[in-house]
Amino acid sequence: MHEATLKRLEYDKLKEQLIGYTVSPAGKILAERHLPSIEMRQIQAWLLETEEASALLAAGASVPLSAMEGIDPFLALLGKGRIYVEQELEQLQTWLASVMQMRRYMASKRAIAPIIASYADSMHDCPQLREELSRCIRYGSLTDQASASLAEIRRHRYAVEDKISRKMEASLSKYKAALQEPIVSKRSGRLVIAVKRELRKQVPGTVWDESASGQTLFVEPVDVADLQVELRQWEAEEERERTVILSGLSDLADAHEAELRLNLEAMASFDFIMARGKLSRSYDGKSFQLTDEPLISLSQARHPLLGPSAVPLDVELGTSWSQLIITGPNTGGKTATLKTIGLLALLAQSGLLVPAKEGSRFGIFRTIIADLGDGQSLEQSLSTFSSHIRVLREMLESAEPRSLLLLDELAAGTDPGEGIALSIAVLEELHQKRALTAATTHFNEIKQYASRTRGCMNARMAFDPQTLLPLYQLIIGEAGESQAFAIARRYGLPERVMQRAEQLAVNRQQVTMLNPDAATVHAEDSSEAHTEIDVKNSSKKQEGAGKSALQPFQAGDAVWIYPLKRLGIVFRPADARGEVIVQVQGRKLAFNRKRLKLSISREELYPGEDYDMSIVFDSKENRKLRKQLSRKHVEGLVIEMEPEAFE
Repeated sequence: MHEATLKRLEYDKLKEQLIGYTVSPAGKILAERHLPSIEMRQIQAWLLETEEASALLAAGASVPLSAMEGIDPFLALLGKGRIYVEQELEQLQTWLASVMQMRRYMASKRAIAPIIASYADSMHDCPQLREELSRCIRYGSLTDQASASLAEIRRHRYAVEDKISRKMEASLSKYKAALQEPIVSKRSGRLVIAVKRELRKQVPGTVWDESASGQTLFVEPVDVADLQVELRQWEAEEERERTVILSGLSDLADAHEAELRLNLEAMASFDFIMARGKLSRSYDGKSFQLTDEPLISLSQARHPLLGPSAVPLDVELGTSWSQLIITGPNTGGKTATLKTIGLLALLAQSGLLVPAKEGSRFGIFRTIIADLGDGQSLEQSLSTFSSHIRVLREMLESAEPRSLLLLDELAAGTDPGEGIALSIAVLEELHQKRALTAATTHFNEIKQYASRTRGCMNARMAFDPQTLLPLYQLIIGEAGESQAFAIARRYGLPERVMQRAEQLAVNRQQVTMLNPDAATVHAEDSSEAHTEIDVKNSSKKQEGAGKSALQPFQAGDAVWIYPLKRLGIVFRPADARGEVIVQVQGRKLAFNRKRLKLSISREELYPGEDYDMSIVFDSKENRKLRKQLSRKHVEGLVIEMEPEAFE
């Protein structure tokens, strides 16, 4: 799977959460290695496990996994001839008890989770090892029941210790006057009493240490010297017997190495499966239908990292159309929509439940590539546009019916005209290769591409015109507007700037619509664009509404045509019957004067009184011929004028 895409779609963040839900190092390793699969059987197996884990958690189950902590290092030493200490063997004992508990637990949950429960059938109780550990180890120490020899040795040791204790108490009383303080301490492994240096001769025995000041000597009374030698002998015997017992238990553990490792794998799998269930429940994940067809059909889908407050989305891709062009305002949720589509596809192919209504469908994609943000690299000194081009190249190279491609802000990072043309060419190529594509854009030309291309669908992010706030709802089947002016007003740009911007936008629309040759750069069908301009925001209103609503028009005026809800250019002013001829996208249409309203006067649209209106009303070919004839007479050259016919 495309590594950069996993990061762009924030798959790594959910993976960190998944790792955090594991309780054992072995389970953590499984989570760290987990990646989306392209194999149907593997995904289905993962999904069934996750569904059962989620069902167990929903039933209030508490899976006994806590005893797994710390067992991995111990099992890593198996089979290497090492003698394990009591604490390690006790940990093994606790873990084996947990294995038994897991088997019993899963047997009781077979009705809820039959698949997961069946995994417990392969686990081993290791009864001989478990019973020996239980007999020999308790509270981190060997029990007297570990062997008859150990019990006998300890009996003798306890007896000698008792004799020493009684004789030391007697020495404290006997030599009380010579003592610095009446306490028994230990020096060099020997029990001693603290004697004043100047009274040393009053206490027969061996000096084993002295205080820092030299005023106190630590003396082993002669009465206990032989007993302490005997005690050391019994302690050595006990240590030898301890080694024999631990060696036997270690050999027994090594003999069960294969069973113990299988148990570890099974417990790690349970840990990982339950972690998937916990993660899925954290974002209210639901089951979905996995299909062999390359498609995505989402109902009430939410981004798992945005929480329950995220506005749910309904998305279709690969069903009736393979390309979805999403438009709408900045901060309106376009990028979040792409991320939701891509991330949920990754979750589905990872065998995780998805935050969408049950019944949502996912195909399996061999390739998922997302181009979100600029991806700029300081080390490689790549520009924003260069970064986009690199990703586009990868998309074009890998595009096929089982590819899911997500493109954010088509035509961004370069000259808009060239960017638009390049974007449309890329979309056409991807469409030809039948790759599933979702893209966002602000450009009308790309919206027009979607509207005229079979298998491609427009969609928009909803926007509340009253509050000037995005609604974060995806509406399929409609192209949206960028709402740049509304958002700019909301963020406090000066009104004079906004009025001027609206005037320039209307002017640009007129030049584009009525004189396509004068436009800077457009896609091949840009002349067919139809942007509705709200006459309430036109420059005429900004100048004031003082002029009469029935003032005469002149050729070249831009007027709002109420029946068509669009702008046109006056070709011929009103005649005696009040009929005005208006040019709309190369067609001459007749309207009653009352059906029109002045939007922008000719003087504002065209510079100078002698502006050649044939640029607006005549064809490009005829204009070239007129220019040719103005220089010299050309034999046989004829300018054909269509007879006036008004619709």
